[in-house]
Amino acid sequence: MNWTDERVERLKKLWADGLSASQIAAQLGGVSRNAVIGKVHRLNLPGRAKSGGQASVRTKRTTAAPRAPNYAGRTATQQTTRTVSRSSGGAQLKQDLDVIAAEDIDTRPQEDVVVPISRRLMLVELSERTCKWPIGDPLQEGFHFCGNDSGDASPYCGYHAKLAFQPSSERKRAR
Repeated sequence: MNWTDERVERLKKLWADGLSASQIAAQLGGVSRNAVIGKVHRLNLPGRAKSGGQASVRTKRTTAAPRAPNYAGRTATQQTTRTVSRSSGGAQLKQDLDVIAAEDIDTRPQEDVVVPISRRLMLVELSERTCKWPIGDPLQEGFHFCGNDSGDASPYCGYHAKLAFQPSSERKRAR
C-alpha cells in the first residue's frame, strides 16, 4: 500500500478529528496502526488531546508538610494520617492512609565481637571441619583461608558464618 495524496489528506482530517491511530488504520484499510503513527510522525502533525479524561492542572504546594523535629525520637507507636496521590493510567486517586512509623533499631556495633585469628591454611589443607572463608586475592601470593574450627553444618567458623548468612531484613537495611 502506498500513501497517495488522497489517503494522506484523509489521514490528516481523521487525525485532526481526534481519532486514534487504530481507528484511522481501520477506516483507511490496508495499513497498520504503526504505519499510521509513522506517517503522522513524518508529517509532523500536531499531537492531539488525550481522549476520555480531563486535563489536570498542577498547582504548587504553598506550605511544606510538617516534619518530625527529631527522626531519632520516633517510636513504633506513632501513627499519622497522610493524603497520598497515586496516578494510575489517566486517573489520579487520592487516599488517606494510616502510616505507622518503623521502630527504632539499634545499629551500634556490638562490642563483644571477637574476630578470630586466621590459621592461614592453603586449599589443600582444608578439611570438613575447618573454616573455608577466603582471605585476600586468589591471584596474589598471600591468599589463604581462615582455617578455624567450623560447626558440623557450616563451611565457616562462627564469626564468618555471621558475615555470610545475614537475615534478609539486615541485608535490606544495609543497602
